[in-house]
Amino acid sequence: MQFLASSLLELITQTSTNLPPDVRAAMGIATREEPAGTQASQALNVIASNIDMAFEDKGPICQDTGMPTFLIHTPVGVNQIQLKKAIREAVVEATRTGKLRPNSVDSLTGKNSGDNLGPETPVFHFEQWEEDEIEVKLILKGGGCENKNIQYSVPCTLDHLGRADRDLEGVRKCILHAVWQAQGQGCAPGALGVCIGSDRAHGYYVAKEQLFRTLDDTNPDPVLAKLEAEIMDEANRLGVGPMGFGGKSSLIGCKIAAANRLPASYFVSVAYDCWAFRRLGVRLDARTGAITKWLYRDPDRAVDCMAAGEGFPLTGREVILTPPISEEQIRALKVGDVVIINGEMFTGRDQVHAYLMKNAPPADLRGSVLYHCGPVMLKQGEEWVMKAGGPTTSIREEPYQAHVIGEYGVRVVIGKGGMGPKTLAALQQHGAVYLNAIGGAAQFYARTVEKVLGVDLFEFGIPEAMWRLRVKGFMAIVTMDAHGHSLHAKVEQATGEVLETLKR
Repeated sequence: MQFLASSLLELITQTSTNLPPDVRAAMGIATREEPAGTQASQALNVIASNIDMAFEDKGPICQDTGMPTFLIHTPVGVNQIQLKKAIREAVVEATRTGKLRPNSVDSLTGKNSGDNLGPETPVFHFEQWEEDEIEVKLILKGGGCENKNIQYSVPCTLDHLGRADRDLEGVRKCILHAVWQAQGQGCAPGALGVCIGSDRAHGYYVAKEQLFRTLDDTNPDPVLAKLEAEIMDEANRLGVGPMGFGGKSSLIGCKIAAANRLPASYFVSVAYDCWAFRRLGVRLDARTGAITKWLYRDPDRAVDCMAAGEGFPLTGREVILTPPISEEQIRALKVGDVVIINGEMFTGRDQVHAYLMKNAPPADLRGSVLYHCGPVMLKQGEEWVMKAGGPTTSIREEPYQAHVIGEYGVRVVIGKGGMGPKTLAALQQHGAVYLNAIGGAAQFYARTVEKVLGVDLFEFGIPEAMWRLRVKGFMAIVTMDAHGHSLHAKVEQATGEVLETLKR
């Protein structure tokens, strides 16, 4: 098995950095369908540029490389223990070189292992088969979209849709509700894997397994094929749109399986994946470990460029902000304004926010920009370099954000997916603003970082530490302003009204 290590490392690298052709094609259609100049179109243009940048630089498409999940088929007689060990070693090496972000956190202590290894991580699913080769499939599904997975026990009552019963009509309602509830927090346009039936645990597994189907395939079951097509049509009429900004493209795929269930149970399990839909696979020679075939991609075919031009062409109407930022500057902004940040900013996500509820910040945050981001960082000599750095989902910080704004004078919060009423009230009271960066655009934003100036709270691990950055040309859109306006609340209400029209 002399080629096994290099084959597995190449699988991880390609999965993290090179979006599969079927996903590229679906995102290309979404980009062409959104009217030019809209916020949805701007978001998709940034996404297209980011996809190209990731491939060119072999950098992670999104900084959140998720919990690596492997589906493995082996011939009878292949040593699965040896194969599992080799995969773990490849995961460690991919983490060391910045292809994976260190994401394995001890659930009891909160400590990050630093190498993506730990109890039950990475995730393995082994099956034997009667073919001669080994097949390894890998999916990297980030935490933002993982948090938008949802499971329904029907009958149940759904917002805007009423009762969902134990039939295909009830299933349809559940799936449409799953798209609606994700809004921009799952980095729409998304893709769904769905399981009708089974038990709670296996239903989620089968749902996630559906994400290994290609987006352009046809379900062999005509009943499910019809349902998939209906969901695609109706979900894209909802108007959630890219990043939850509103628009025509809310879903790029819906794949459904049915499994037998207990008489007492009827579950509809939904695995939501983001536009950064990273899954690839390989066939390996069982004797040498060499790659004999790629799944989902043809390495001999040139990779098509996604971006038609500059990722985010400037119009001259953008608002330039250089920290420290005044309250007067913030109150002049309104929802829909495009802002460019030049200067210093701080990253801070879950552990930083929890820390700031009880402790003073390690730096002066008055007039500052706080970026909800868990980056991929590599140390080169004495310097840290950001290898990937898109926004994380902000709603997790809703219990903390108002306190941090009011207590420490933060003027700008940047993240994705929006925040809730408590934060909106704090923005209005204290003169602060929420900017939505484009989720998943990890390479696009990493290129705006001129220098990593320092790091505090490093004991929390790389993703959760508080990094101090100097940026130039960091673009984001005002979606919650200091006047009580929220694009996220507006889109949620409007899409909820559309959802009601889809009742039958």
